[in-house]
Amino acid sequence: MDFKDYYEILGVAPNADKKTIQQTFRQLARKHHPDVNPGNKDAEEKFKTINEAYQVLSDVKQRKKYDELRAQYQQWQKTGGQQQQDFDWQNWSNQSDKGARTQYANAEDLEDLFGSASPYSDFFSSIFGGGKASSGRSAPPSPRRGRDAEYEVDLTLEEAFRGTQRLLEMDGHQIQASIPLGVRTGTRVRLAGHGEQGKNGGVAGDLYLIIKVLPNDIFERDGDDLHMDATVDIFTAIAGGEIRIPALEKPLTLTIPPRTNANQTFRLRGKGMPYLREPNKRGDMFARVKLVLPNALTDQEVNSITALASARQKHTEPSEVKL
Repeated sequence: MDFKDYYEILGVAPNADKKTIQQTFRQLARKHHPDVNPGNKDAEEKFKTINEAYQVLSDVKQRKKYDELRAQYQQWQKTGGQQQQDFDWQNWSNQSDKGARTQYANAEDLEDLFGSASPYSDFFSSIFGGGKASSGRSAPPSPRRGRDAEYEVDLTLEEAFRGTQRLLEMDGHQIQASIPLGVRTGTRVRLAGHGEQGKNGGVAGDLYLIIKVLPNDIFERDGDDLHMDATVDIFTAIAGGEIRIPALEKPLTLTIPPRTNANQTFRLRGKGMPYLREPNKRGDMFARVKLVLPNALTDQEVNSITALASARQKHTEPSEVKL
């Protein structure tokens, strides 16, 4: 029987808290799940191993027992122990727990994935019990909820601004999904009862839409705020005036004060993205000035600007000092 270092298997520190262990397990389970890796035996074995590690480390009583065993096993190694069969496993056998057998809530799920053979190692079965996912149940199978499912959905920024509908194809049938306004990349939209079908009369799982908002050519999103470049010709920047700028709802008029410099930023309150859970509130939009030459300057305009620049240069040159 080989010793299993469950902390190393999950890649967490021995003092990791329950939340860290849970988050790490979920990431690994999602990566190595047999449904994600059909026919991949290496992924299947990895999934079994990380599930086994999580079963122990997520349970306070089992983790305490494992930590004591691990400490004694490591001390035994430090004193020269090498052959694992020479370690005193008898003191840690599950038989010392008055014949108790651990029954985990997901044993039936594991049976669905791997059949009736035990998904646990000899180490786990000997120390913690629960040797088979199926324990010869004579009672009728109880209703079981279906597993949740995930589906990635790409949205434009405009769709995220207004909210939208998506017709999804899932397992041969169509689902009309409503996506609320204000979603952002990483938002999870729950569609209750559209996941995997339940078994033995159990309810279906849920479907989670994982949102990805695509980049936009005009606007850059920062949370619920929007940033954009507003092109301003040099005459308007010098003398002031009004320009029209795009917005997701409708074009806006932006007042440019005289003597406006390049890269100056104007804040338009409440013109950004709607809040996901408070759609009546919105972020802000920030317009950054980008100076451009006016289209089709005439020779007369160029000559006038040249004369103005020459006069300004003379005006700003320091006076000659006679010694």
